[in-house]
Amino acid sequence: MSLPDDSHLPYSLLQFYSTSPYPCSYLDDREARSQVAAPAHFIDSEIYSLLVRRGFRRSGLFTYRPHCDGCHACVPVRLPVRELEPNRAQRRALRQHAGLAVREMPLVFREAHFDLYTRYQNARHAGGGMDEDSHEQYGQFLLQSRVDTRLVEFSENGAVRMVSIIDVLDDGLSSVYTFFDPDLPGASFGTYNILWQAAQCNALGLPYLYLGYWIAESRKMAYKARFRPIEGLIGGQWQRLQPEPPAK
Repeated sequence: MSLPDDSHLPYSLLQFYSTSPYPCSYLDDREARSQVAAPAHFIDSEIYSLLVRRGFRRSGLFTYRPHCDGCHACVPVRLPVRELEPNRAQRRALRQHAGLAVREMPLVFREAHFDLYTRYQNARHAGGGMDEDSHEQYGQFLLQSRVDTRLVEFSENGAVRMVSIIDVLDDGLSSVYTFFDPDLPGASFGTYNILWQAAQCNALGLPYLYLGYWIAESRKMAYKARFRPIEGLIGGQWQRLQPEPPAK
């Protein structure tokens, strides 16, 4: 599938620059670089939708895509939700967490969300830097947006179990970041959340769920290959991928 004609994009107002090399967060002993779209205040929901189709993503007000020297391990991926076929484990996750109470909330700071975020980072990404995020860093990462963004809270018996930040695009949803309770044995919150977001796409009549980057060599990112079918942006074109699913 070819990319759409983006000739109407006001590229004359946007600038694209490359960052200096920095240590890769996903592959040891490699350096990464990013291409950044600026200025941020020109990137509204329409322009951001087109940038996402070109492999960009955002972190707060920072819109970027991988631009590494000699490495193409990061593949932008999306799920064509109408064709999604959950496997047995994924269907089990849907049943397991079907009782979660879901509510959309304003994009503002809440102490309960920050406490959950901190526990999640300490359990899942200790030593990665984000486990030491301050209130301000958390807010800059997740609560600043110039596009159509939703904060969705999932709770159980009054306890917050999971929080998702989701961008609404003109052809789908973009999963910005999700964090959840890391201390419940046997829970499958991450799997459930992707399927929940895919269901929201279907309910809204949107064809795609954008999941950021798939990195086959990274255990942190390789789980995305368990969702089928999946499409990747390779050589400027979205095409069906047949990745080997990661070992359980």
